[in-house]
Amino acid sequence: MKVQLVDPSAFTPPYDRALAAALARSGAEVELLTSRFLYGPAPEVDDYRVDERFYRRTSARGLDAPARRAFKLAEHLPDMLRFRRDADADVVHYQWLTVPVLDALLLPPLRPRVMTAHYILPPRPSRRQLAGARRLFGRMDAVVAHSEHGAARLRDEVGLDPARVRVIPHGAFDYLTRLPGEKPLPAELEGAEGPVILFFGLLRPHKGLETLLRAFRRVEGAELWIAGNPRMEVEPLRRLAAEAPGRVRFLTRFVEDAEIPAIFRRADLVALPYRDAEHSGVLYAGLAFGKPMVLSAVGGFPEVAARGAAQLVPPEDPAALAAALTELVGDKTARTELGEAAARAAAGAYSWDEAARQTLSLYRELLDQRGHPYPLPGGSR
Repeated sequence: MKVQLVDPSAFTPPYDRALAAALARSGAEVELLTSRFLYGPAPEVDDYRVDERFYRRTSARGLDAPARRAFKLAEHLPDMLRFRRDADADVVHYQWLTVPVLDALLLPPLRPRVMTAHYILPPRPSRRQLAGARRLFGRMDAVVAHSEHGAARLRDEVGLDPARVRVIPHGAFDYLTRLPGEKPLPAELEGAEGPVILFFGLLRPHKGLETLLRAFRRVEGAELWIAGNPRMEVEPLRRLAAEAPGRVRFLTRFVEDAEIPAIFRRADLVALPYRDAEHSGVLYAGLAFGKPMVLSAVGGFPEVAARGAAQLVPPEDPAALAAALTELVGDKTARTELGEAAARAAAGAYSWDEAARQTLSLYRELLDQRGHPYPLPGGSR
């Protein structure tokens, strides 16, 4: 079976490449159609092909080139038309589309089409956003959600036929646990003596950092690390941090993959106090490293907690978050039990081989519906 995974702007290289590798291990012939990732090295290619066919001139100019967005838009239509002409696979599986309103009209006629709904809708979508989601997802033969919560939104808000919605969990980012060029702990984070609470990832308003810092004012005997590239004002966060009894360290820059393992291994627990989310790459890194986690009850997070792999608290509730953090800081046995459950989830329901198994099952189902002949792994029909 020949599969093309499509992510023109390289929005999610770790996901794209982990899924591609797992599908290839399961016997599929896989090609990833994307663009060059400019924010650091992408995960290594393993038994699949990568064609960086989108935005080549823009990529060559680099991240800091003037008018980068305009150059990319100028390349977009010709690149999509070439993709429409050249696409060649039994199944085309879209991960993202850069300009969804336009791209929905430019898709190759090849069927079946599958799309993974990495982001479905904002919390309170407008009519225009709902119409756009219906237009894009409605052109697919199947849409993959990473959680039952996401699937419900596709059915109930977007209005998709339930038969076209499939839940396939996101895999744990286990490639981070075996990086060949792993770097030591950044100097800014060295020297912690007690338990460390980690917040990791892009700093954005919806991620509940204010809630976390207000909760940390009630937590004793631990450090809090806030590590990630800012997409919001940091100074108000620093003022809140100054009110906490424990030390708060900020690492406010892009953190490359090679630095991530040392940060996660040193952390004693991971906090994701999000106000809103469908899911989070940080969550799947935490699972991969077998870390105890405290999650807000938003999006698909409760489904992870239901497996015993995390502790759940209401969103935007500093008192509840403080109580959960205090309990885990003071109870190493509880942290160990949560971490072991996270590791089991990463090796089981949230493994890439399980994601590949379910994804290939979906492909075969769609191909069978169309009477499409395809070779099964091992060369048999």
